[in-house]
Amino acid sequence: MVTLTITKNQILNLIDQLSLSEQEEILKYLIQKTNLDPDDTPNEIVIEGIKQGLNEAFTGQTIPLSQMWEGIDVE
Repeated sequence: MVTLTITKNQILNLIDQLSLSEQEEILKYLIQKTNLDPDDTPNEIVIEGIKQGLNEAFTGQTIPLSQMWEGIDVE
């Protein structure tokens, strides 16, 4: 069996030489192979947001619900 050694920089250089549609095809393949959802927020960010929200609630850093939509233009 032949072992191929390639660096990340070599991979990135190869990808840069491809057309945009070929790059998108590779990205779709990698997402499928890794079962990643590009729209998912990393758990660390979600957990930090929950902690911040709980801290704000416990320390009284809240606003009345009636004020939440003030200044937001909804069409």
